[in-house]
Amino acid sequence: MFHVKRISTGSPFERSMGYSRAVVQGDFCFVSGVTGYDYMTMDIPAGATAQARNCFATIRAVLAEAGFAMGDIVRVQYTLTDRALVGEIAPVLAAELGEIRPAATMVIAGLIRPEMLVEIEVTAMRG
Repeated sequence: MFHVKRISTGSPFERSMGYSRAVVQGDFCFVSGVTGYDYMTMDIPAGATAQARNCFATIRAVLAEAGFAMGDIVRVQYTLTDRALVGEIAPVLAAELGEIRPAATMVIAGLIRPEMLVEIEVTAMRG
């Protein structure tokens, strides 16, 4: 049986909605949807590009805390609030995951706050 480790960024969303930023079990790390906030200050930049960069900064830090690296990402789901944002964030996606090339899904949908433009969820696997 594997030990389960739960990781938090301290985001008020995690507390109020009852979830962990990431859950590690065995060789897998499941990172919840990350939006463009700096979760320490709860500031969020206005543009999709900056929000995507913030998402990856949080993902990188959470994976490191869990003992994983960006190269361990095997699955990613992007949620954007508007298809027009795809072109804006594509260079960030290419820079962050272009060499890793995980399985990916992109969804256009509303997010829980109007300032949120991008949400990124990943699964990482070791071994």
